[in-house]
Amino acid sequence: MSFLLASAAFLVPLGKIADHLGRKKMFIAGNLVVLITSVACISVTDTIAFLALRFIQGIGSSMMFVTATAIITSAFPRESRGKYLGYNVTAVYLGLSAAPVLGGFFIQLFNWHSLFIISIVNSFIVVMLLLIYKGEDWKESRKQPFDYIGSIVYIVFMTLLMYGFSHITNFESQVMATIGAIGIVGFILYEYRIKYPVFDVKFFGSSRVFAFSNLAALINYAATFGVGFLLSLYLQYTRKLSPGETGAILMVQPVVMAITANISGRLSDKHESRILASLGMLFSALGIALLFFITKDTPFTYFYVALSVLGLGFGLFSTPNTHVVMNSVEPARFGMASASISTMRTSGQMISMGLAALFINWFIGAEKITTLNATLLVDIMKYVFGVFFVLSVWGIYLSWARGKSANVESV
Repeated sequence: MSFLLASAAFLVPLGKIADHLGRKKMFIAGNLVVLITSVACISVTDTIAFLALRFIQGIGSSMMFVTATAIITSAFPRESRGKYLGYNVTAVYLGLSAAPVLGGFFIQLFNWHSLFIISIVNSFIVVMLLLIYKGEDWKESRKQPFDYIGSIVYIVFMTLLMYGFSHITNFESQVMATIGAIGIVGFILYEYRIKYPVFDVKFFGSSRVFAFSNLAALINYAATFGVGFLLSLYLQYTRKLSPGETGAILMVQPVVMAITANISGRLSDKHESRILASLGMLFSALGIALLFFITKDTPFTYFYVALSVLGLGFGLFSTPNTHVVMNSVEPARFGMASASISTMRTSGQMISMGLAALFINWFIGAEKITTLNATLLVDIMKYVFGVFFVLSVWGIYLSWARGKSANVESV
């Protein structure tokens, strides 16, 4: 949680800094932070120190999140950008597919500390390659005052909102989430009034394509991220499968995502991204609708079909939608756009898990999930997947209603 909170809370300020400091510099710095904190996490024994390291590591990951998409958008021409964004999304979901397998392998052979070896090796290779690369740094030359007040306000209230919503079943967390939401509204009003905001809310309000594409991303993650969490509980407690068997079934979705995201990226270079993304949302809604009819005796082949449809939908949506967001802004705003789409992702994931936790609490309460109360998971999933389906239908509307992408790059 400390990692995710830091990753989400620092996205917007770091996106603005990257636009002016240099996206390559920021990306290298993020990898260095992850590398150093991963080395420290292997040997640390104190819980507080470990949580602090994970928080700092989350800031490092945020540096990478806000620059990766912006770098790809800056480095490749508009006519082939979708293909390379597709490679990026494919890499993300291949990582998601490999993570449970690699994690289990490392923990079984060594211990949980060994998981950080993967981050150390990966970040070291990335840093070395980028230091060898002598090309441009992809930054904007305009010098503007940095919005320190807006950045601090955003970090504080986004942290309260995310933490509160992730524990929404507790009264204290509900208060935190409410304060965080009010603070974010105040942040938006403040940003609207100043000349050099850390986040350009005026542009968000003036560009229908940018705004609706971001909102569609928020809805898509909110409607899909909690699926794997609920199904993992159902398959292990209701159907009594082992963690390995459960992982094998759930891996279908990210594998299909990875394959489809690459294909949809190439298609978005030649065809209207709005059509592809809207079709993706439609398939996501269909996949969730199939999961709505799960019972305690549903054949396992049914899960493979439903998760494949869901993975197809997400893969069709993700790359074209990101393509639309990045193409709807001029190069000076690439960092802001990358931060925006990343914030929609993390916020959507938070909402999705919060909704799942909320219904679990209503049905089961504070008790641990066991084989005795596991039959209630079927009812819980019907309610949650029903909400997810309604969100997906709303996402279809937002994805289509944004209209055609404008050629902003020439501005």
